[in-house]
Amino acid sequence: MTQSQNTAKGTLYVVSAPSGAGKTSLLKAVLAQMPELKLSISHTTRQQRPSETNGVDYHFVTVDEFQQMLDKESFLEHAEVFGNYYGTSRVWLEEQLEQGNDVILEIDWQGARQVRLLMPECRSIFILPPSQEELLNRLRGRGQDSDEVIQSRMAEANREIIHYDEYDYLVINDDFELACQELSAIFTARRLRLPSQKIRQSALIKDLLG
Repeated sequence: MTQSQNTAKGTLYVVSAPSGAGKTSLLKAVLAQMPELKLSISHTTRQQRPSETNGVDYHFVTVDEFQQMLDKESFLEHAEVFGNYYGTSRVWLEEQLEQGNDVILEIDWQGARQVRLLMPECRSIFILPPSQEELLNRLRGRGQDSDEVIQSRMAEANREIIHYDEYDYLVINDDFELACQELSAIFTARRLRLPSQKIRQSALIKDLLG
């Protein structure tokens, strides 16, 4: 696809966080306020939860289907998390960026590493909970996991948090509204960079310069 002269290429954002940090809730709130952002919907072999919709929350596939896509190199990145596989569609992502849409990848640190190697121009954001105690409370508050699963998620969260300093931005989700504002500020500031604005606002600039 040939990029239009009036369309600045979109920015790819990689967003990671330990389970229970509130990443998904924050992104849903920000996306509702910023329609120019697109959330990449991952393919996963994880079992679909009652509250989830196929094609909206995830593309739920079998292990065999996932392996077939993997063999065709359909994924930009993929990872195994808690015994389940997750992958990001390469074609859809590239199409969105060429159309000028900013895209968010909600992935773990393993996937983030893969994406940064393949697309070093991407920007990455890590979200942290305010404390270990609050993280544990949030995991328990979901009411959908056993104590054994919660302890496993806490251990995994600690292994995830270690990689926070590999990212460009760090947001602490203590006050939800403040964290939303900080996330929105990151996305907005990036779109206001001069190279992007010169393309998006080319007609206005031409008119102002006579």
